[in-house]
Amino acid sequence: MTLPESSTAGGGPVRLDGPWTHRDVAANGARFHIAEMGDGPLVLLLHGFPQFWWTWRHQLPALAEAGFRAVAMDLRGVGGSDRTPRGYDPANLALDITGVVRSLGEPDAALVGHDLGGYLAWTAAVMRPKLVRRLVVSSMPHPRRWRSAMLSDFAQSRAGSHVWGFQRPWLPERRLVADDAALVGELIRDWSGPQPIADEGAVETYRRAMLVPSTAHCSIEPYRWMVRSLARPDGIQFNRRMKRPVRVPTLHLHGSLDPVVRTRSAAGSGEYVEAPYRWRLFDGLGHFPHEEDPVAFTTELVNWLKDPEPDR
Repeated sequence: MTLPESSTAGGGPVRLDGPWTHRDVAANGARFHIAEMGDGPLVLLLHGFPQFWWTWRHQLPALAEAGFRAVAMDLRGVGGSDRTPRGYDPANLALDITGVVRSLGEPDAALVGHDLGGYLAWTAAVMRPKLVRRLVVSSMPHPRRWRSAMLSDFAQSRAGSHVWGFQRPWLPERRLVADDAALVGELIRDWSGPQPIADEGAVETYRRAMLVPSTAHCSIEPYRWMVRSLARPDGIQFNRRMKRPVRVPTLHLHGSLDPVVRTRSAAGSGEYVEAPYRWRLFDGLGHFPHEEDPVAFTTELVNWLKDPEPDR
């Protein structure tokens, strides 16, 4: 099967056209592609797997209209950002994020992360608390909670079986790009709830972005670190470091039908937050609530970001 040319806009597979502006910024020894809109306090949007910045296409204009400077970045190795040979451990990826905040000339940011982006947002809030104004995480537990659930909860370990599968050399990359990245489409459909991602051609856009050379390998590397470091000194040190509590207001969003991260796995993350913490469960949504029901998700997000005193 060959992907239709109409599956992407004039900006190619990554720099898709829209009301946003594309540019590159330097941070933490690499170059990162961003799409941005609006003026005001910075809201930095962090995508998950198997997606790229475009997953926030609904939230970018809504945040800009609400009075924020909305920026969606491509993580290291994905989309239009540099594909470096190393640097895919969460501590370094979190420094990418806070480095982008500094490169944008902002004193701090509200971080909004989904899936892997959520894992890194948790990490950045612990490692560089002065640069994180607020924290919003979707479809991802706190890293210590994720580690515990994957190791001790058989149901969660089975739900996250793709992470174990990624530990094999080379084969996962080959599977991701086979048949024009057909597996990317399968994962997005399988991980969504009954209300699928509605944009015509959205799945084809994600497939095309995965076909950019080296993207598949770089997308998998963070998950390899998560597992292979469990018994290594660097992984033990990271897990110990993540004991430090999050001390910024936190909004935790989750789909009740998420087949990748079980609700009970995510819900225990509040114990790591020593600040106002709000848990919001979206009934009937799966792993991609910001795309499955962008109106509900964006309304919750914007209202919470604009609330001067978010309650616990």
